[in-house]
Amino acid sequence: MRLLDALAAGNSSTRLAAALALGTRPEPGFIDALVERCAIEPDFFVRDMLTWALTRLPSQLTVPKLRAELRSERAQARSQALHTLSKIGDRDAWSAITRSLLQDADDEVARSAWRAAVVLVPDPEKHGLATQLATQFGRGDREVQLSLSRALVALGDVIEPVLRKAMASHDPTVRAHANATDRLLSDPDAGFDLAVGAARRVVALGPDRQETTAC
Repeated sequence: MRLLDALAAGNSSTRLAAALALGTRPEPGFIDALVERCAIEPDFFVRDMLTWALTRLPSQLTVPKLRAELRSERAQARSQALHTLSKIGDRDAWSAITRSLLQDADDEVARSAWRAAVVLVPDPEKHGLATQLATQFGRGDREVQLSLSRALVALGDVIEPVLRKAMASHDPTVRAHANATDRLLSDPDAGFDLAVGAARRVVALGPDRQETTAC
């Protein structure tokens, strides 16, 4: 009981130590407390330790609890559950990654859904996932766009058809984001900001003028 009290302590170091202890000596009876704390824990490092503690427990017990959290009205509950599912890596959780999560209005939930989806997706479903992810091109700030690009690139060459379609979009923001993602697919070591900058120049000037001004 003292560990559970420490998990809700006002001091983040105390909560971190409690989460570490719960993961070091995993007990199924603490699953509910760990999942519930994930939904409200304000400290990133404590949340990460809570996730680690949950990965130490049997997936047949944790995954159903985490899937239930995906229906929570609290954005952090959905986001952290998705993050934890991606770390557990149980492919049975794939069916819980719905279109509504992939397109969630909350950026952190959507980013977590993208990362979880590419970890859990079965090979035959990769093209369909790429098509769904492509609907999010142009969304959000740099970090959101980088997360989407990384998720798509992680799917591999299967994304090429959806990239070509997005690169022909009437929306210049979508075209630039898709072009930057295409560059990252070709060269994973390329910097995202440079890829975005180059893609925006292509969109602004057109590919022919880009070729002549590149020197």
